[in-house]
Amino acid sequence: MDKGTVLIVGGAGYVGSHANKALCKGGYKTVVFDNLSRGHKEFVKWGKFFKGDLSDRKRLKACFKKYRIKAVMHFSAFAYVGESVKEPAKYYINNVANTLNLLEIMREHGVKYFIFSSTAATYGEPDKIPINEKHSQNPINPYGRTKKIIEDILKDYSNAYGLKYVALRYFNAAGADSDTEIGELHNPETHLIPLIFDAAMGKRKSIKIFGTNYKTPDGSCIRDYIHVSDLADAHIKALRNN
Repeated sequence: MDKGTVLIVGGAGYVGSHANKALCKGGYKTVVFDNLSRGHKEFVKWGKFFKGDLSDRKRLKACFKKYRIKAVMHFSAFAYVGESVKEPAKYYINNVANTLNLLEIMREHGVKYFIFSSTAATYGEPDKIPINEKHSQNPINPYGRTKKIIEDILKDYSNAYGLKYVALRYFNAAGADSDTEIGELHNPETHLIPLIFDAAMGKRKSIKIFGTNYKTPDGSCIRDYIHVSDLADAHIKALRNN
């Protein structure tokens, strides 16, 4: 895709804000669309900001009318697994129904490029390690199921309407911008690495590591991580090759 204005939905959040910076440094114009329920206005240091919620079709239309959007990056899903189990309706409404609103407004304005922040949670319990893209997708919680549903919708939209999309199934993002301009700021914080730093700095008394029956020397889980800046770069590469 040629360079143009990219709408970053959820661009005031963790991964979205890093993608916004990387896009702007790469010569793209950006517009961040965010309701700030879980994002941070102070993270929108690049591009334009348009406050709105995906449930509000009028605000979406106003944004697309104001800016000549060429492509959309989607980072606005709720992403707490435990919360999705306790409140599945909240996840199906925000992650599925609201994303359909976005896709329909895109269709109305002839925008055909879409980069979707999906998740490895669509795979469910792995049949083999390491997981590759051809692994079967059997999500085991509402969060993973909502992401899988959107992937299926994107496939159907591609076949029927010519939508050009990429879905990136990643997990365990970590780290922060090397210039220290933005970073990780979740409330509540559930990611292990910032929890470890909080414990080391005395901000919390302890951390909990769950699981004792993994096939490791001490029985605890081993996880792989990807740096958030590398993840932002992957989104831009996906956009350029879409």
